Parts: sequence; C-alpha cells; structure tokens
Amino acid sequence: MNRTVLVTAIFFDEAANAFLKSHNCKVVLPGLGPGVPDTTLSKERMFELLRDADAWIVGTAPVTREMLTSFPQLLVLAKRGVGYDQVDVAAAKELGRVVTIAPGGNGPSVADHTIALMLAVARRISEFRERMRSGNWSVQPVTELYRKTVGLVGLGRIGRAVAQRLKGFEATILAFDVIPDQSYAAANGVRLVDLPFLLRESDYISLHLPLTPASRNLIDQAALACMKETAILVNTARGGLIDEAALLQALRAGKIGGAALDVFLGEQDAAWRSVADELMSLPNVVVTPHVAGASREGLARGNMLAAQAIVAVFDGGTPAAACLVADGRLRAE
Repeated sequence: MNRTVLVTAIFFDEAANAFLKSHNCKVVLPGLGPGVPDTTLSKERMFELLRDADAWIVGTAPVTREMLTSFPQLLVLAKRGVGYDQVDVAAAKELGRVVTIAPGGNGPSVADHTIALMLAVARRISEFRERMRSGNWSVQPVTELYRKTVGLVGLGRIGRAVAQRLKGFEATILAFDVIPDQSYAAANGVRLVDLPFLLRESDYISLHLPLTPASRNLIDQAALACMKETAILVNTARGGLIDEAALLQALRAGKIGGAALDVFLGEQDAAWRSVADELMSLPNVVVTPHVAGASREGLARGNMLAAQAIVAVFDGGTPAAACLVADGRLRAE
C-alpha cells in the first residue's frame, strides 16, 4: 500500500527520495523555492499539504496539537535535524503519533561551523571585509584560538565533535552538562566544571544544548557579566538560549569581546527581528542564517535517517532508539 510522505524540510536529496519511493512511498514536496524554509508556508497551505500525508519530514515549521487533531492519519513526524522544540511532543504521544529526529546527521557540519565562527570573530573576518570594501586596508590586531580556554555548554554529540576538533588547536576544554559523563571527559581531556566557573574562565563559550524551559535565556545579563571582557560567545544551537537584548547591551558596552550567532529569536518571532538587525550591525558580531547543519553531506545524512525512520514505522517496526523521541502507538494500544 502506498503511503504519502510530505517533505517540507529544504534540500531533500534524490537518494532519500529514491529510498522512500523504493518502499512504496509517494513523496510530496511543497514547491518552495531553493532554500526557502517551511516556516514561510501559510497555515492554509500547510493544512492543504497535510490533508493526505501519512508522514511528514519537517524542517523548522511548528507542529501543533491543532495540526495533529485535524489530520488523524498523520502517523510519523520526522525531524531532519535533532532539535524538536517546535513539535508538540506531548500532543503527538497522546494522539498516538511517532516523533523522530536524525542524530548524527548534521553533527559534523555543526561542529565544523562552530570552529569556523570562533575563528571568524577572533580573526575579525567580517569586519576586515567591510573595512576593505570601504577602502580601509589598515592592519588591526586579531586573536588566536591556539591554546585558548574554550567552554562548551552541553557535551552531547555536537559538543563532543567540537571538542575533538579543538584538540588540534591545543585548547584547554571546559564543559558543563546537566548529565556529566565523567568517563568520556577523562578519556578526552575535557574538564567538567559548573557553569559559573566556565563563564568566568573561558576565552570562547560555545552553546550546544537543546532549548527547554530550564535552558531558555541561560545566557542572560548575569551570565554575560561573569564573562571575560575578551570572551567570544558562539551559538549554533537555538536562539532562545540567549537573552539577545542583554547580549546587545553587553556588546555595545564592551563587556564581552564578540559573538558569533547562527540562530536568533527573530527566526520564529518577528518581534525580535529588530534586535537581530542591531546585533548583526556590530563589527564584532558574525552571523549566519541557521546554516550550521546545512552542508550537502549533513543534509543528505539527515534526509536518509528521517526516511529510514518513516519506513520503519510504516513497516510496523520501531526506528533506531537514538532517533525515537516519542512513540504514541504504545499509548494508543
């Protein structure tokens, strides 16, 4: 029996498409332009697309209780990445649906991007480009990543991948995690510390944790005040981890050295877009449009993991344990 899979995640590749088709799935794409996120789809258009969908490979669009109750045939919600804060997981489980993620798909890409952002701020890449475009070719001092202290807030898959890359810079690596893995840290030269110590001692602070009620605004005015005046803050996780108004104030006052942001509150909330605009206008801030995980290779891995999870559910099985967020079928029985 053919099942319909709606794919609104951008850059869905032919290999994953072919895999689904080879397992009797009909793939439906929304017809968005290249690189246009599914958050641009109107509610009316999204509901039209979901009407016949048995599974949905979702990008960053919200997955609400209203959607789930409106389309009882929608069995599987597969995130191509690992963050699922926009999915109403409780509703999905209650209503008998399956929610999956794609761990390891974009991890190497995000880790690479994190190092690139650290270096871009430290070496003043964006600032020098603008100076030279305006005719100013003067030389200004920069700073290094070599043998600096880097604090990783979150030591999961991506935090560990960043730690691995930092070894090449002979960095001192500090880490804070709510579930500290002592054996991993000891084997990999990572020092587990509390968050205040990490904020005080780190030259670079990089965020690698999910957005939850407990982690929202983790980096607030008080946290920023703990940091070195030369510290560089990097966020490739979720915009809500940082109080961006407090960050803007700290940067303008010279309380920290710089920031590199791949994620913003303004992605989902237009009320915060003006703060994002002000942040990206500062010379010591480097920004990218939530592309840390968007390497061709990472997208392809994530696409295939999402497709495989959907097929596993369609075949009456269970996705890989690392991919499974919620299985409401157990509740529905």
